Amino acid sequence: MQHLSPIVGPEVWTGREIAQSGRWLRDFTTTQLDELDAAVRKASERGLPWTEVTRERFPLSSFAPLAADIREELENGAGMVKLRGLPVDAYSELEQRRLYFLLGSHLGTAVSQSKAGALMNDVRDEGRDVGQRYGQLPDKNGVFLSSHARALSNGALRFHTDRCDVVSLLCVRQARIGGHSQLVSTPAIHNAMLERRPDLLELLYQGYWRNRLGEEEGGQDLPYCLPVFGLRAGRFTSHYSRTYVEAAQRLPQVPKLTSVQNEALDLLAAIAAELCFEMTLAPGDIQLLNNHVIYHARGAFESDPGNGRGRLLMRIWLSVPNSRALPEDHAVLWGSVAAGTVRGGIAVAAGIAPAGQEVAAY
Repeated sequence: MQHLSPIVGPEVWTGREIAQSGRWLRDFTTTQLDELDAAVRKASERGLPWTEVTRERFPLSSFAPLAADIREELENGAGMVKLRGLPVDAYSELEQRRLYFLLGSHLGTAVSQSKAGALMNDVRDEGRDVGQRYGQLPDKNGVFLSSHARALSNGALRFHTDRCDVVSLLCVRQARIGGHSQLVSTPAIHNAMLERRPDLLELLYQGYWRNRLGEEEGGQDLPYCLPVFGLRAGRFTSHYSRTYVEAAQRLPQVPKLTSVQNEALDLLAAIAAELCFEMTLAPGDIQLLNNHVIYHARGAFESDPGNGRGRLLMRIWLSVPNSRALPEDHAVLWGSVAAGTVRGGIAVAAGIAPAGQEVAAY
């Protein structure tokens, strides 16, 4: 196939290489933090809900150049950024949300993370009944949890992408033990597969059936077919969660995976583990990942809320104004495949930003 050639560019890296590089690290300046603090204090005085603390109401002139730099690094650089130095302990939880949503609105447009229309989610251990609330299916070993339910447990998460251009996480509190991020360059996985097993790589450019379990209403009965890898105008993208693939296999109308299709997914996972590196998030760190070129995973963790070690991350899904165009067959998941449009997220009854709506100029 013509597209079976190596991906080149700064988004191709190994864990060892990126761990020795500081190109993905950014720090707030005192001026930026002071301007941000003033905006949050003013929003608090007005009693604004955090969803109304936006770029339009609160411009941050000192942050604008850094926001542009971050968007450039995400789309045309390493594909990830860790932004450090937010003094989260100086703010109440509501102020933290105002602060974080304001920063997110300066980077892009928040899209829904749930059928209820959530624009910010708390990522924490919500207990053993998490599947009953966020999606599960009967299983011979107990229950098969949806991807959303797994994220809100304290278990490990396999490598995957989220349903947005950029996923952002603000660390408010660390776990007592574990919970570290593992990150890997997806184009690097692609290139390694090309070198080792081009026959299996070719399969990942073909459709794999997925299941919307735990997302849309009735999603467990709404499978869709989407390749794991895609190219458009020379730009690479990948959307992947093996949980969604496994959930689809439980539906009678979905074709069963062949042994070589499973072998391709096994090799993808093995190479991801080889090439990844671990990122530790401290309170006040913000992790931003371009889902088109980065897979992320999480280690299992133990929290100790009674001693202030109850792990809490706040998450925002973003569409960004400099996003790449996607292959036409990705519309089944993304809505719009045009560059620089509000897209992705999970549909809600009242609707979100319509597919194809242009992101405001930045």
